[in-house]
Amino acid sequence: MSSEKQPLNALIVRAGEGVQDAVDLGDGIHASKGISNSYLVTTPGGDLLINTGMYFEAEQIRARFAKVSDHPVRAIVFTQGHPDHVGGWSQLVTPEVETIAQANHGDVREYFHRLQPFFARRSRRLWNRDVTRVDPLYQPPEPVLTTTFLDSHTLTLGGRRIELYATPGGETTDSLVVWLPAERIAFTGNLFGPLFGHIPNLYTVRGDKIRSAIGYLHAVDRVIALRPEKLITGHGEPVSGEENIRQQLTRMRDATQYLRDRTIEGMNAGVDLWTLMGQITLPPELDIPQGHGKVPWIVRAIWEEHAGWFRYESTTELYDVPASAIWGELVELAGGTAPLVTRAQAHLAAGRPLQALHFAEIVLSQTPKDTDALNIRLEAHERLLERSGRENFSEVRWLEAEIRDLREDGS
Repeated sequence: MSSEKQPLNALIVRAGEGVQDAVDLGDGIHASKGISNSYLVTTPGGDLLINTGMYFEAEQIRARFAKVSDHPVRAIVFTQGHPDHVGGWSQLVTPEVETIAQANHGDVREYFHRLQPFFARRSRRLWNRDVTRVDPLYQPPEPVLTTTFLDSHTLTLGGRRIELYATPGGETTDSLVVWLPAERIAFTGNLFGPLFGHIPNLYTVRGDKIRSAIGYLHAVDRVIALRPEKLITGHGEPVSGEENIRQQLTRMRDATQYLRDRTIEGMNAGVDLWTLMGQITLPPELDIPQGHGKVPWIVRAIWEEHAGWFRYESTTELYDVPASAIWGELVELAGGTAPLVTRAQAHLAAGRPLQALHFAEIVLSQTPKDTDALNIRLEAHERLLERSGRENFSEVRWLEAEIRDLREDGS
């Protein structure tokens, strides 16, 4: 997989769709492709299982790997604590299996477990067309770790040396890389996001903790320093060739560094967040794809990582009365919703769908069934979807969900 722009469906692999067997990746390594991939590293003394998929994929993973190895699994390693990497653990573990994760794993799993209903509602809105087998109320048993480490850990299976390195700048603070030094193969999970060669996703629309930009930079440098000949990610196909990998990782790192530098420069110069989100872009030599992360979202994530949510724009930010609390009075002062609808239509006609949305949402807060405002909201979302170029998966899925709901409401 290269850093060229890819179709949106490259991001989602429906569990088991069109795949019957494990995929041989060479060097005694096999992949079970699913919502995220699981990998089996085989050795004469027992096998290593990297990630355990979603809970409903576990039996499929077991069956696929049973066809390629009759050795027992001796260890399970999690590259991160997201549900699609750990969900099948309880069905694939046995008493003699060592379960290994980075030391922050428990904290990552704690907030995912506690916030599961919240995340499930949001995920359904974005992904219900792509992942249909998830029961949002079901939580599989939490993994019980036998081994954790802070920075690095080494194990040997059947004479095969396996090194683990913490890379907390990825999608989670418990992110790690599995390194096979003899073969020069690195398993990176979702350290680089689900689409390799793209800018990182420092904030996910689904909701999650903001990820550290500088942590990501350190993690990329750690992988570059390994000089891998093959890089196996959490999704998609392996990336091969030391120089190819180094070049792509360097561009990903440099693009993120550029965005961080420009954001911090703007903050120091007193430029407001919204202006920075609109003005900062990648230069041509670093203009890598934005299939999961998106430049203005990265700018905002960097800002809020360092400065938090109080932007010094209004005292009201410190209190529990949002701007929407006075929308009813604004409608009254305007003499009703009609002038606001007219202004929204003018913005739409002038190619300003976001301004049109602001006005339409004020109207709909008072008259939720206002046909004109609903039509403006629908057309504004359609314009934004067209303008997006359909590159960023989360943005597209959100806009499509809004458009779908608006069309259904109007039917």
